[in-house]
Amino acid sequence: MHPIHDVDVILLLAVALASKRRPAELVEIMVAVDLIHGSIPPESKVVEAFHRLSTHGLLREEEGRFSLTTDAQSIMAGQPRKADMADRIFCIKEKLASWNPKAEQTPIVLTAEQLSAAIVAQRAAAAAAEKVVLVAKPKVPELGNKRAGHWRKPMSGRGRR
Repeated sequence: MHPIHDVDVILLLAVALASKRRPAELVEIMVAVDLIHGSIPPESKVVEAFHRLSTHGLLREEEGRFSLTTDAQSIMAGQPRKADMADRIFCIKEKLASWNPKAEQTPIVLTAEQLSAAIVAQRAAAAAAEKVVLVAKPKVPELGNKRAGHWRKPMSGRGRR
C-alpha cells in the first residue's frame, strides 16, 4: 500500500479503539482521533483516508457504522503495550508498507458534510464534558484538630511501676 500517510495510521488506530465491541459511528471515531492525536486533521484528509483504507480492504461500513477488516486487525495486532503513540504509529506504518492488498474493494463514500457534522458533534460533546468536569466540588466541613477514634488519657506517673 503506497503512499502511507499519518492520517491513515491515526484513522486505523481510532477505528480500532472506537469499534472494540461493535462497529463505531463516525462521531465515536472522531472522538478517538481527537484522543489519539490531540486534534482532528483537516476534513479533506480524513475523507481521503477513509477512501484509501476502504479501497485497500482495511475498513468496512455496516449500516453507517465502521469497523476494521480482518486484514486490518492482523496489522493492528501485536502492538507494544507500553510504547508511546509515536512508536505505535511507526510500527503500524512499517506493517502497512510491507502489506499488499489482495484486490481493490468498494470504497467508502464519505462526504465532507457528514464528517463536518461528526466533528461538530464531537466538539459539542467535548465542551459538555469539560463543563461537567469543571463543576465546583462540594466542600467538606473541616475537622480542625479533632481526630477520629477513641483516645485515652496518658497514664499518670503513679500507675506505672
